Amino acid sequence: MPVANQKLTKIGVFYDGNFLLHVSNYYQYVHARHSRLSIAGMHEFMKQKVAAADGIDVRYAQIVDAHYFRGRLRAQDAAERDVLLKERLFDDVLMRQGVTTHYLPLGANGEKGIDVWLALEAYELAIFKRYDVVALVACDGDYLPLVRKLNTLGIRVLLMAWDFKFTDQHGNERETRTAQSLIEEVTLPFLMHQVIDDRFTRNDPLINGLFVPPAEARVRVQSDDVQPTAAPTVAALPSPAVPVDPDSDEVLEGKIQNLKEGFGFITPFNGGTNLFFFHNSVVNAEFATLKIGDHVEYRLGTNDKGACAIDVKLITDFEE
Repeated sequence: MPVANQKLTKIGVFYDGNFLLHVSNYYQYVHARHSRLSIAGMHEFMKQKVAAADGIDVRYAQIVDAHYFRGRLRAQDAAERDVLLKERLFDDVLMRQGVTTHYLPLGANGEKGIDVWLALEAYELAIFKRYDVVALVACDGDYLPLVRKLNTLGIRVLLMAWDFKFTDQHGNERETRTAQSLIEEVTLPFLMHQVIDDRFTRNDPLINGLFVPPAEARVRVQSDDVQPTAAPTVAALPSPAVPVDPDSDEVLEGKIQNLKEGFGFITPFNGGTNLFFFHNSVVNAEFATLKIGDHVEYRLGTNDKGACAIDVKLITDFEE
């Protein structure tokens, strides 16, 4: 079809923010890429794939709306956690890429209602703005009714899905899988873990563009970074930790003495040397929200470097 006769294909993008951060953490801390996902790179991937599916010039596949949904700490709690600046920096990232943010208060038990809000907004906006394609970055089967409703409207759904598993510092296997029912119902499913690791395309500029170059992320905040931080030196990290005594329920207390990228150290209140802990050892908070001096509970574990802390729990008076 001649370019002059092509009709614009309108794309609306909807991010499950918690899932996006989880995937970005995986590529930052676990995967060989050691880099965070790029919002700009993800948008370019979506446009290129829609253009290819429609057989049109990529200039006629445009993102006309992008929305990000996530639970977030209240301002006072964020200030006490010393994460206000990090949150504002990420807001800047989203703002520069034209992404509208939608936040709900983050309670002691995590975020509630985000998936429902995302689905309602996506359905309403799809009707009123007449998207041709809705791009969904999510994994939960709870979004299946949304996909089916969009299908009834004749709106195609592009899904960026990830499946991966790894062994955490406790020696436990962690797995993330996108609901198969979701993959089967969408029009344009992309299993991103396969796309990224495919040896024939992994050096493709479009695939490399999905990540922020680590060297750049160390020196400045990238305009297209998903919550930027420098990559940890993975080779220096200990092997997976295991409990010193699997049958013991003893809980110890201490305070965070030091924080690095992806790991930190706890000073025990009962004396002794500082104990290493990995980011996946934190069980009731995000590693990025921790700060030096925080009061924590933990169990004693061990790895190839010696004693360490596992099942680290932040002690706070936070109330929902």
